[in-house]
This record gives sequence, structure tokens and C-alpha cells, in this order.
Amino acid sequence: MSRTAAVITISDKGSRGERTDTSGPALRAILKEAGWEVVHTAVLPDEGDQIRAELIRCADERKVDLVLTTGGTGFSPRDVTPEATLAVVERSTPGIPEAMRAESMKITSRGCLSRSAAGIRGRTLIVNLPGSEKAARENLLAVLDPIGHGVDMLLSDGSADCASEPHPHRREQTPSLDQWLREAKASPDAGKIGMYLTHNGVVRSTARSAVREGDAGAAPVRGMVFSCDREKVDAAVRDTYQMEGVHYVKVWLNEGELKVGDDIMLVLVGGDIRPHAVDALQFLVGKIKGECVSETELY
Repeated sequence: MSRTAAVITISDKGSRGERTDTSGPALRAILKEAGWEVVHTAVLPDEGDQIRAELIRCADERKVDLVLTTGGTGFSPRDVTPEATLAVVERSTPGIPEAMRAESMKITSRGCLSRSAAGIRGRTLIVNLPGSEKAARENLLAVLDPIGHGVDMLLSDGSADCASEPHPHRREQTPSLDQWLREAKASPDAGKIGMYLTHNGVVRSTARSAVREGDAGAAPVRGMVFSCDREKVDAAVRDTYQMEGVHYVKVWLNEGELKVGDDIMLVLVGGDIRPHAVDALQFLVGKIKGECVSETELY
């Protein structure tokens, strides 16, 4: 199974170009050697809002299997990576940081001071690692094998026997709209937003031809196979952000063989006034349906 990963370095000095990041490249090298595909990297300052936003993007939009952060796990007042991580995960996985601290304690008694956290958001595992290259390497190598097994379980609907290929009929778990709204209202631009509008598309039993063409004899639909082009979706989101008065956009799309009643997509748009929010939502949903997705009805 091909696994994807992102490596996020958290460092004030690194984000300003005042310090060369060595931890991030070291982690990428370990992942690549172990067969992971590193599809995204970033260097961020120790700012909770930015860290949370990046983790959410990696999990919800990029659909990365594993996100590793390095830095911001100590006792400094600016070390907020664990708090940012725990704010966005839906399920905590305390055994991973416990195992890393246990391994670090074999090397130095100060290993117990690490505040690293880990957890699951959707089908993405997020793990905090220390900021120093040596400690980051040691911690990752201590848990990389079980992390791989855990990711395989996430991608195979939690089966104890991990499949060698992704489950062909798997459906994504619909995110919580309440959680989305909490995150939106905590975003840096929340003060500019006067209205949030959502679109929740679901699989219906009425055939497309019956709805759009008036074909009264169309057989009822039992489901559909749904897929999307993530790059085109990202481009549509960027285009929506360029519209007047739009300050927040978030999209989730399902994937696989879906049943009648299953969620297809969830879209959230935040705008300064209602007309701008309405225009943006209609534009984005129309662009996604018209250019970014493939729907095959099952009868």
C-alpha cells in the first residue's frame, strides 16, 4: 500500500530564515527510505492558529495519511504544537508519544519533559516530534513500524488484518459541521465574516436523468461510485477565495462506492455579507460538480 506523509517544521527562527531546518529533511529521508511518499512540507512559526490551520489542510484537503510535526513540544511559552494538535484531532492516540518518551528516557532523563501529542483526524494520523534533529530521528524510528500499521488500519476501515491495497468500496467519515464552524470562528479572519453558508450533498434514489431530463421511466438508483480530482478542487477553493467578501472556505468530498443517503460533499463558505456568501457557495459547488468530480450511478 502506498502511504503519503507531510512533514511540518514548527520554528519561529526557521520560518524567518534565521535558522536552517535540519529536522524536517532528516524526517523526510527516514520516511522515504521506509517507502512513504512525502507529498507536502512546510515551515511555520510557533503560532497556534497557523499550526491548526496547516494540520487541518493536510488532513481534510490534502488527505495525507500521516502528518509529522517537528518542534514546539517543550516547556517554552512559545511551544504550543501539542495544544494545536489536540485542538484539531478527533481521537487521541496517547500510546505513540508514550512510547517515544519511553525510548528517549533510555538516552536521557530529560526525555520525560517532551510534551508531544498524537491523534487521528478523519483518516489522517498526526504525530508531534521534538525539534532537535537527533531527538526527532530517535523518536520517529522508535514508532515508525507501529505507525505504519496504524495508518493501514485507518485506510482499511480499522480491520485488524491490514489489507495490502486500499479498500475499493470504502467511504469517508463525514466531518462534524459543528467542529468546522468552531474552527472557522477561531480563524484569523473570523472578525470579517458576517455569515456562514453550507452545502451538504447526498446520494438520492432518483436517477439523474429523471431529475434533469424528466425521464419518468428511469430506474431508481441504489448508489453511486464517486471520485474527485483533488488538485482541481484545490484550484476551485483558491478561485473562491478571490471572490469579493469571501474570507473562509472549506470543502470535504467523499470517495468510493456510496449508498443512497450517504453524504457526497460538505462545503462551508464564510463571507462578509449574505450576497457575497451566496454567490461564493453557488460558484464553488457548481465548479466542483461541473469540473472536479466523477459520479457513476449504480442501479
